[in-house]
Amino acid sequence: MKSPKRYTITAALPYTNGPIHIGHLAGVYVPGDIYARYLRLTDNDVIYICGSDEHGAAIPMRAKKEGISPQDIIDKYHGIIKKSFVDFGISFDNYSRTSAEIHHKTASDFFTKMYNDGEFIEEVSAQLYDAEANQFLADRFVIGTCPKCGFEESYGDQCENCGTSHNATDLINPKSAITGNVPTIKETKHWFLPLDKHESFLRKWILEDHKKDWKTNVLGQCKSWLDDGLRPRAVTRDLDWGIPVPLKDAEGKVLYVWFDAPIGYISATKEWAAREGKNWEDYWKKDDTKMVHFIGKDNIVFHCLIFPAMLKAHGDYILPENVPANEFLNLEGNKLSTSKNWAVWLHEYLEEFPNQQDVLRYTLTANAPENKDNDFTWKDFQAKNNNELVAIFGNFINRVVVLTNKYYGGVVPEPNDFTEIDEETLESLQQFPDVIAKSIERYRFREASQELMNLARLGNKYLADEEPWKVIKVDEERVKTIMYVALQIATALSVLSEPFLPFTSTKLKSMLNVLSNDSEKPLSWKDVAEKETLLAANHQIGAAELLFSKIEDKTIEAQVEKLQATKLANEQENKVVEPQKETIDFEDFTKLDIRIGTILEAEKVAKTKKLLKLKVDVGIDVRTIVSGIAETFSPEDIIGQQVSVLCNLAPRKIRGVESQGMILMTDTPDGKLAFVEPQQEVKNGNEVC
Repeated sequence: MKSPKRYTITAALPYTNGPIHIGHLAGVYVPGDIYARYLRLTDNDVIYICGSDEHGAAIPMRAKKEGISPQDIIDKYHGIIKKSFVDFGISFDNYSRTSAEIHHKTASDFFTKMYNDGEFIEEVSAQLYDAEANQFLADRFVIGTCPKCGFEESYGDQCENCGTSHNATDLINPKSAITGNVPTIKETKHWFLPLDKHESFLRKWILEDHKKDWKTNVLGQCKSWLDDGLRPRAVTRDLDWGIPVPLKDAEGKVLYVWFDAPIGYISATKEWAAREGKNWEDYWKKDDTKMVHFIGKDNIVFHCLIFPAMLKAHGDYILPENVPANEFLNLEGNKLSTSKNWAVWLHEYLEEFPNQQDVLRYTLTANAPENKDNDFTWKDFQAKNNNELVAIFGNFINRVVVLTNKYYGGVVPEPNDFTEIDEETLESLQQFPDVIAKSIERYRFREASQELMNLARLGNKYLADEEPWKVIKVDEERVKTIMYVALQIATALSVLSEPFLPFTSTKLKSMLNVLSNDSEKPLSWKDVAEKETLLAANHQIGAAELLFSKIEDKTIEAQVEKLQATKLANEQENKVVEPQKETIDFEDFTKLDIRIGTILEAEKVAKTKKLLKLKVDVGIDVRTIVSGIAETFSPEDIIGQQVSVLCNLAPRKIRGVESQGMILMTDTPDGKLAFVEPQQEVKNGNEVC
């Protein structure tokens, strides 16, 4: 499609059983926002649509865990997610929710038309059933071994390890997530979408028609599914949370969440159109509309195979022109995990890094997992801010605005004759809109962000080469031209940075005094490429403000420590408790002579990392004990510490030192050692019994 009349952009609906984290942002919402903002700057008719996905088995599961109702869960997380998006500057034209009445009606009508057109098949099939819970199991209500990769904690609909979708009955050694019981098989009636019926259409549409413009990772996953052969997939399920199946003989059944969720894009568009006085059908049913789905790797099958099959079967809708799915973002070398709290949560980031939304946006874009999995580290986040945003972008703007205020009271000077360097710089400036646009239009947002930074580098190089702070002493007229050219670059940056750094763009436009009002049209993407003057002579700019602030080591160390605490907590939670040892008689226990003692002296044992040599007063004598506690305790910190000592343990030589007893220890949640000690100071030699 060469020149669409309008654009419909969708972003995968976040699931409301938890908040948003950086993996969601990098995979879906930041790329979609860059694309939408760019299209608006190029004067296109655009809607950017999203909303909360509020049905499915995981919602009642989370509700049960937190001891509240499913409605309370979706209201809680819908509020957190929506506010986070607003505060982070994700520019949705409408953010809806699938619990809305308009969505229930839209999804029900969609199903009914397909049902009446004979697009479903009805089957009685065997499903996993938990007799104790008295319900069928699917999706997140069952856990077992993935039949493809062998991951032992795969869910009933999809494996989080390899991304493969499957049916709950495909799992090896399935167990109910509700009771832990091994489920039985029970028959139930459901309606299925016969994907095999649409296989030839999907193969041609994806692998032939889009083989040159879709990303290779998307094409590869689609080809794998198609080569494996598509099979009918249930569109209904046995559950009491969701949209009731609109059929008389479907009591107790709801629409499967994967069926109703993508229809949420349509209902959200209807909601937006009613509010804005638009015709929603133009954005979903007109051939001159370009539709693009922004999703993550785990949603490729739904948006490239299943939803298009639904749209095709329905018959009235256009199909997506592209589905530029990203791969996964890891965190500090480990896979992001919401269940293990191994994540950087957006709402927490916004609290801990106030007014630094663009730093995270830039880092996630510059490291976007566009074609392969990538890694987010706090050190790289710091480097992206300090070495690029502060040192390149911010440094250039600060020098330009400070010098303009210093030399001319903030008034843009009238230029004199341009040198060859001036003309080359201005010509280079006008190339950037097209260069950045081409990258964005090919969904290469990482590449586009670096081209934006190259424009800031152009400005820095120009100032460094022309040295206005030196030339001002000998040729004031020349400096007027230098500063005029530099101000054109700064103004271009205020426009071209808007898709990537919207808060910075607004701040810079305010500094340059180019924020539009009702009487004037704001500078557009096209203006940067075509206008000879972006900031006219005699225009008054404002005072300099820092666009970015340096992030100190201690701030980053605090975030790393926060993650390490999470890791240790996970390890402790998953730690296997040693089984009880074999039973002993009371007489055996009485043989143990455990007494309270006090550490009098402590020193490290030479050439060891773990061992301390201790002198301990145990009441009956003072004895030497070698203990493997050096990685937790320093010798000077434990002098005077009361401890429990097994006194009648046979002496043993350890690294040439005879140890005459054993200090009793346990471990803490963070994996460190702790003394087994009395709650208050007692007399040395008191027995533990």
